[in-house]
Amino acid sequence: MNITDKERQYTDPFWFLVLTLPYGISSGFASITLPFILVQNGYTVGEAAMVTALGISANLYRFIWAPLTDLSLSLHKWYILGTLLCSATLLLICFFPLSTTGHGVLSFVVFISQVAATLVMSPTGGFMARTVASDKKGRAGGMFQAGNFLGLGLGGGAGIWLYTHFDIVISGTILSAVMLACMLPLKYVVPVSLDGGISMKDKFRQIIPGIKEMLINPMAIFTILLILTPIGAGCASYIWSSVGDKWKVNSDTVALVTGTLSGLVGGLGCIVGGYMCDKLGMFWTYFTAGVLQALVVSIMAWSGYDPSVYVCGVLLYAFTFGLTNAAFSTVMLKVVGTKLSATNYALLSSIGNLSSVYMTAFDGWMVDVKGIKGMLLAEGLLGSVFVIIFLLLLSRVRRIPVKS
Repeated sequence: MNITDKERQYTDPFWFLVLTLPYGISSGFASITLPFILVQNGYTVGEAAMVTALGISANLYRFIWAPLTDLSLSLHKWYILGTLLCSATLLLICFFPLSTTGHGVLSFVVFISQVAATLVMSPTGGFMARTVASDKKGRAGGMFQAGNFLGLGLGGGAGIWLYTHFDIVISGTILSAVMLACMLPLKYVVPVSLDGGISMKDKFRQIIPGIKEMLINPMAIFTILLILTPIGAGCASYIWSSVGDKWKVNSDTVALVTGTLSGLVGGLGCIVGGYMCDKLGMFWTYFTAGVLQALVVSIMAWSGYDPSVYVCGVLLYAFTFGLTNAAFSTVMLKVVGTKLSATNYALLSSIGNLSSVYMTAFDGWMVDVKGIKGMLLAEGLLGSVFVIIFLLLLSRVRRIPVKS
């Protein structure tokens, strides 16, 4: 896929906020609304978190099918296909029995819904890598993650509110309709078409060399290791809706705080983080966000179970998570380049989502074993330790010459 210099245009970073919404809504429903519903139906926090962790593990494997985005159809067509499947699979969850005896099959259904969601992310990542001006990559990454957060807010907060006031089917139907509406801004995105005259076989042969070309850069290796760590992973976001009662918070407040408000505040954090990356540097933004997130959970752990602590803590956590996500996207955009961009972006984001899977399972397990305070302290400690380690590594990596 190439855009010639003569034909080159740039996509306004703002549109990535809208294009990412279907993924965020699907993820928010699976990771916030569904755990809330499951706990109401007899699941423990740990069991509900495991369903979420297994579901979002689909993000680990997106690199397997991501090459199809670069090698077949156009990015516009892949985005439309992904959004249609994302909408349909969210509805599928809403019609599935939620008894504790069926958690294995339910996990599989959630997994399939998140596979569908990745088909939205891959072409969107390709659009960002290929159609955004280099000096606006940070802002594009920030808008991209802001859309993810706002989607989480809709899929989580609005999802819980609709469930508690109506039912799960109405909740899923409305959210699915919002997803479909997100296809409208595609007309404002610069089209990226397939290379002509190259067979599919030859295109597949380009994948491994293209990935190797990216990985010869020491900064790419550093980036891969960095995104595997718990720094700023933000996985308590998937626990908040299940533990609100510990702070004596009612369901409406949980829905508002973990959903709508967290989406807005997290989205603001993404936008701020994007500008910070362009102005101050992506790694400094990443580490700053990680330290702030560790500080928030540590303060929450020692502040008692007052509703105001829950509200303020969850929202501050969402803001720091937004900062981290903006830096996360910007780091990957700088590394993937423009060749096989959707494939390389999907590969790095698949690797990066491993931390979300293991930290979600870890946080849920810690709540069951050591309580919410133990979970908060453990998450804060892990984040702080890895920030120190990678700050020391960064100074060394920058002195390594890049091989050609």
